[in-house]
Amino acid sequence: MAAILIDDVTPGVRITHDVFTTQGNLLFPKGKTVMPKDIEILRAFLIEEINNGKSPKEELSAPPVESNALNEIGAKVKAIQKVLSFEKDYEKMITLLKNVFRNVAVTEIPVLELRIQMEKLLQYSREYNILTFYPKSINKQDYWYHNAVLTGLTSYKIAHWLGLPVNEGMQVAFAGLFHDIGNAKIDLDILQKPSKLTASEVEEIRRHTMYGYELLKNVKGISEGVRLAALQHHEKVDGSGYPLRLQADQIHIYAKIVGVADIFHAMTLSKTYSQAQSPYLVLEQIDSEAFGKLDPKIVTTFISKVTQFHNGTMVRLSNGLIGEIIFSDRSHPTRPLVSVDGTIYNLIENHQLFIQEIIKRKEVLQKS
Repeated sequence: MAAILIDDVTPGVRITHDVFTTQGNLLFPKGKTVMPKDIEILRAFLIEEINNGKSPKEELSAPPVESNALNEIGAKVKAIQKVLSFEKDYEKMITLLKNVFRNVAVTEIPVLELRIQMEKLLQYSREYNILTFYPKSINKQDYWYHNAVLTGLTSYKIAHWLGLPVNEGMQVAFAGLFHDIGNAKIDLDILQKPSKLTASEVEEIRRHTMYGYELLKNVKGISEGVRLAALQHHEKVDGSGYPLRLQADQIHIYAKIVGVADIFHAMTLSKTYSQAQSPYLVLEQIDSEAFGKLDPKIVTTFISKVTQFHNGTMVRLSNGLIGEIIFSDRSHPTRPLVSVDGTIYNLIENHQLFIQEIIKRKEVLQKS
């Protein structure tokens, strides 16, 4: 087996054998064209050589030159148009949901209208990136509506990742959309109180689960799983949740899914009583509850999927530096390698450092 030293590998060549870390995780797949930052990654993982079945000249070859600039531009334009359409339909759903929350006590829930709008949003499932999407126009008073819509979209994706039947997708999305509908019966002064709640106020807040079930009990067009998600999304698999202290299999699968999605968005959105937290730190907190409070299969699937395709994402670290994610280890998906002006920060080794927020390239240009 021929060995190619890392010092002999130059940008622009292709690797024809998978490259693994010392932990057995795939670092680069075969056929990958090596870029300058890839060589940095290899060195960061202390990989000194690449083993191949043939000689270096046979194994590494320059990639064919293709002129596809126009196709790339066209694809980018279409992608931007889809994102803009998604944002427009998202805002329509927020407006619609506000009316539902405000009038739920006196009028019927317009399930058909909500379904039509949700179907429009789900058409953009690929454009909706759970980890990086943040509403363009959001104020802290509207937190509940954004949390509902985002939890619906995220629950839909989790259900798909778990392999739930396709025909249950809309009902899972509804479960997320309606999970906090019971808050419509809670005093706004309590819901939006910026200071610490009293014991009686906490008890009233917890009643939103039962209020939600009651509001949805006779609504047509939704399944019992949607109603149970409203009732059970704060239950924990160890029986420590509320309102019924259910355990494990006593909790409906929709409620388990919504419970994970709700925690993520509740912690990554700004509210009147707390600031948005780093999505990567939130994922770590969710992961810490995977074997006790939350369903471990759902948590593992969720974290694995949302962190899977983020190489190239621009982030701000907790030390204020702006860099680019260049590699994510599947064993530590919330602690990738981040390159800052050529310096690589290994967040697996540096536990004090973490990703504070995901930022857009436009913001990076403004800061520079």
